[in-house]
Amino acid sequence: MNKPLAGLDYEALMNVVRRRRSVRAFEKGRRVGRDVLEKIVECGRWAPSGANAQPWDFIVVDEPGMKEKVFKVFMRQSQRLIDHAKGFPAVKKSYMANTVAIIVVVGDPRWKSCFPQGTSPEFVDEYAANNEKIYLVSLGAAIQNLQLGVTAMGLTSAWLSGGGEATTNRDLSELLGYPPNLEAVGTIPVGYPQKNVSLRYRRPLAQVLHWNRYEPEKFRRQAQIDYYLENLRPFAMYRDVERMQEWEDTDEKLGPWKDAFTTATPNPGGKLDR
Repeated sequence: MNKPLAGLDYEALMNVVRRRRSVRAFEKGRRVGRDVLEKIVECGRWAPSGANAQPWDFIVVDEPGMKEKVFKVFMRQSQRLIDHAKGFPAVKKSYMANTVAIIVVVGDPRWKSCFPQGTSPEFVDEYAANNEKIYLVSLGAAIQNLQLGVTAMGLTSAWLSGGGEATTNRDLSELLGYPPNLEAVGTIPVGYPQKNVSLRYRRPLAQVLHWNRYEPEKFRRQAQIDYYLENLRPFAMYRDVERMQEWEDTDEKLGPWKDAFTTATPNPGGKLDR
């Protein structure tokens, strides 16, 4: 019988959590042993999943020739993003050429059959929709565990969702040999960072934390989302500063929404919209 957990180090955990970053600049010419990569995948293996179905496989690409082929798949994916998702602050995937490995997280949607299924006609669609969420959240937990494992091993990574696009998934399926009905929901390029890893923007704890009930004063109204989309997204995504109020151009960038992004109450009047 397992003994109750005791003496675990919260600060050590939070150090790994805070240091996890999506990095897109790796050192050239570095290598890493498969023992390190196995430890990272072991972290993913221990992620929680709906019905303990574990609807994932991890394809670790560390052979230089195959890495180059995967790299070319994502270079094409990046160009499609630029051409067909205009307005998104797309990032060229050229940095993937300097990875020590690329981990492709492959999801198997057949395992959704293990989740609750509606047996009353009026609930069939409701449970089917929720099963999709359970499946994706399970895969997200595995990807997050991988990222924490990467950080704990002194490496860094990014989280690419582009492999889940149908065209990219088809290319990866043909290249890596997994059945085309499986899905490359997440791809994790792994490498050594070119520079020290800093923190990225996070909402204040007091803004995201609710005690016992949802607090409408913390609701982010549609106008705030629109402002983020139109004015802040590229800066919030890529600047190496945790708190927006510490940006050198805070007043200029946040404008009338400064308090909404930096204080505990983005919506002081408590008015809700959709």
